[in-house]
Amino acid sequence: MSITSLLPVADVGACCAPLTRETLAAADAVSLARSLKALADPTRLRLISIVAASEGQEACACDLTAPVGLSQPTVSHHLKVLTDAGFLTRTQRGNWAHFALVPGALDSVARLLTSA
Repeated sequence: MSITSLLPVADVGACCAPLTRETLAAADAVSLARSLKALADPTRLRLISIVAASEGQEACACDLTAPVGLSQPTVSHHLKVLTDAGFLTRTQRGNWAHFALVPGALDSVARLLTSA
């Protein structure tokens, strides 16, 4: 006789709470994971915060290196990740790149987490 045969059989439906709304679809989960991965870095969160707090929610790359205490190439890499993930847009003005927060980009992450 195995140990599992000694365990009582539970009514699976009795112990589980019913779902009250639709869950996250597989494609939405992939998209959300990609977005969260881009945000899951303290430097990137700080960069988003600095850009969001800047006038017009836009900042020059030259103003982003000192606050995070990293080299320009490292900050550029983080900005590229955030741009590729759709959180920032990049425009070139002369020698400098300017980054702006994409309206609603952070809202879409929150919306995916709270509703389906």
